[in-house]
Amino acid sequence: MVMMSPLEVYEVGELTVIGFGGRELLDRLSMAECRKELNQLIQENGCKSLAFDLTGVRLVPSGMLGLLCSFRRQGINVYLYNPSQDVREVLEITKLDALFELHEVDV
Repeated sequence: MVMMSPLEVYEVGELTVIGFGGRELLDRLSMAECRKELNQLIQENGCKSLAFDLTGVRLVPSGMLGLLCSFRRQGINVYLYNPSQDVREVLEITKLDALFELHEVDV
């Protein structure tokens, strides 16, 4: 069985923009697969910043938050676009809202 990537890559380069196809729940993501794919994008494109389009996403699993934190520790800027109120609350409670830049944009 071939597993489709859960990531939709909109743009690559120093700023790489990634989305999740409007999925509400990211609980079925393979963190190992996401990590592998994102690390490959970073290495191949000299990526300095990752922008995640969270439009439509209501739940981000703790494993994904840990993955995003690991990119920050590598010196990669992490931007989160259009996080839902539920996602914002989790980020505030965990104090990760201070680590990631949050933005609202019309899509």
